[in-house]
Amino acid sequence: MPKKDAQTPRRPGGKLRVKQSRSVSGRPELHRRTLLALGLRYHQQVVEINDSPAIRGMLHQVRHLVTVTPAGEK
Repeated sequence: MPKKDAQTPRRPGGKLRVKQSRSVSGRPELHRRTLLALGLRYHQQVVEINDSPAIRGMLHQVRHLVTVTPAGEK
């Protein structure tokens, strides 16, 4: 049985609020490009994105740099 992501509950078709909580200074180029692909350009920036398996994979890759919550919460 596949493990569920412990960061946020699954809500198919929902939105996620993603905040860049750590700087990309000294991080690998792959992590920087992943944050750019998520729409995060600056430290402490917040974006709302649609939840999908591809987005979940990207968030998993940079989980140490971002904070993820469901879009309905503050």
